[in-house]
Amino acid sequence: MSQDNLIKFECTECKKINYHSKKNKKVIKDRLELKKFCKWCSKHSMHKETK
Repeated sequence: MSQDNLIKFECTECKKINYHSKKNKKVIKDRLELKKFCKWCSKHSMHKETK
């Protein structure tokens, strides 16, 4: 994976970085928000894209 396409997802409740993914930043300009499982919170919560 190229570093310029790599993004991190942070849990909105516990503020831990749980997931990494990639996206095309030329096509998708806004930040992604996905509902994913957080292993520290032990529940599904919203995860926002961070820098």
